[in-house]
Amino acid sequence: MKFEEKKWWKEEIVYQIYPRSYMDSNGDGIGDIHGIIDKLDYIKSLGVTAVWLNPIYSSPCDDMGYDISDYRNILSDFGTIQDFEILLSEMHKRSIKLIMDLVVNHSSDEHAWFIDAKRSRDSKYHDYYIFKDASKGIPNNWDSYFLGSAWEYNEPTNEYFLHLFSKKQPDLNWENPQLRKEVYDLMKFWLEKGVDGFRMDVISLISKKPGFPDRNLKEEIGRSYANGPRLHEYLKEMNSDVLSKFKCLTVGECVGVSPEDGLKIVGYDRNELHMLFHFEAMLTDMGPNGEFWYPAKIELKKIKEVFTKWHKKLYGKAWNSIYLMNHDQPRSVSRFCNDGKYRKESSKLLATFQLSMCGTPYIYQGEEIGMTNCHFEPEEFRDIWAINYYREMMEKGFKKEDILPGILYKARDNSRTLMQWNTSMNSGFSSCDSTWIKVNPNYKQINVEEAEKDSDSILNYFRKMIALRKKTPALIYGDYELIDEENSSLYVYRRFDENMNLLVALNFSDSEQILKFNGIKSTSNILMFNYKNAPAVSNDEICLRAYEAIIIRLQ
Repeated sequence: MKFEEKKWWKEEIVYQIYPRSYMDSNGDGIGDIHGIIDKLDYIKSLGVTAVWLNPIYSSPCDDMGYDISDYRNILSDFGTIQDFEILLSEMHKRSIKLIMDLVVNHSSDEHAWFIDAKRSRDSKYHDYYIFKDASKGIPNNWDSYFLGSAWEYNEPTNEYFLHLFSKKQPDLNWENPQLRKEVYDLMKFWLEKGVDGFRMDVISLISKKPGFPDRNLKEEIGRSYANGPRLHEYLKEMNSDVLSKFKCLTVGECVGVSPEDGLKIVGYDRNELHMLFHFEAMLTDMGPNGEFWYPAKIELKKIKEVFTKWHKKLYGKAWNSIYLMNHDQPRSVSRFCNDGKYRKESSKLLATFQLSMCGTPYIYQGEEIGMTNCHFEPEEFRDIWAINYYREMMEKGFKKEDILPGILYKARDNSRTLMQWNTSMNSGFSSCDSTWIKVNPNYKQINVEEAEKDSDSILNYFRKMIALRKKTPALIYGDYELIDEENSSLYVYRRFDENMNLLVALNFSDSEQILKFNGIKSTSNILMFNYKNAPAVSNDEICLRAYEAIIIRLQ
């Protein structure tokens, strides 16, 4: 049997940092570059090999930095280009790679290109964006991801411009070869500085569908806009002109893609990207009619189906990434498990899953200490998505108590609360009385300082699990086989290669579960478990406690 070919980028373990919320070094209430520098030894201690940094470029921050006004400069809230160079140097001294966020589906409307483009149809930058004549009204029925029409009227040119996100994020026109050259040049700017790769924001959207036809409103919004006919042409050109000339990791955020689509984007024979983020697992708790803002319970069988389907399609042909949350998703322990009585066990279970699956693991800041969702009142929202949704629903006549449960469950603000370092003011994040977003009130109990004191903490479990993955090739390159797919409480699978056969058993329920499995010979084969004491294992069965996880080497 043929197993995965070894590549350096398959062995990376990536830690995602949301700079605004990580550490404030100068007391202004906003995280910054020097705050990250101050925490590099902590990051190194986790055992991760790379850091993905959310955008730190110049931006008016309508969408928290994903609206870029200058791709070659640093937002003053975060520091200077010189500060960035120090960060890069200090990371490399610690053998940590730096992955930058590349946001080139759209720019800010305050970018010099757009400021000039909107003044006149004769502007040299007018064709850098997607304008449509307004004489016949709005071009089509496309919706913005942030609600409302995806078209905004521009009076000076009597046109509408496309914005799939905020109206302050006009979409770039990738049909224009000069625009593409500008993008490739700015990528070279950062790679020549020494950055180690890019996470590419909504990269599956850069090719628009010809003729801009009305979308089927029953179709999931991502599928309506993703995978335009020239997507692969653009990615191959990007690879040829830029990426192939540097040793760099590439991961594409690919909304609206199926495994078949993903194979075309990250297939080993495609010369496009190394790996992708798909969204299928993140859409398993949609409402009955496809509503995103719905406090639905995730069904384990759906999760198993998604991860198994993607593995079968990609294994040996392409590479995946494994994540359970990021800056756009709620806290994983609050979403997938139990963030109350079993928060500690649940967080360790999720760490076991992330770090034992095939694909590059991405760990989001605070995940390593089991940070949870946070209660917000509407006036405390900072996420443009949540603000727009709440306002729209209130205008439609809904009551606050009907709207809040879904927002509090899914809102992006959940992941953006301040990193919880210790029990002091603002969890040690900042000395400022007024921080840009609130700290979760549970920081007195959940923080890095307390976790460091506890040998059995979630933090120390993450470190052990990361170390296990690094020294166990079967967990990186091995194949995967799902066991007992119909079980609604247990997620059980094998990871195996020519040298090792591992069983991973995860109890995603708050009750004891029995897994019968022949071939387990003794407890001495246990490689990892997430309770203080090892579970009961016999030759015939494993008895798993609530949210218990175990990795066993089979003979």
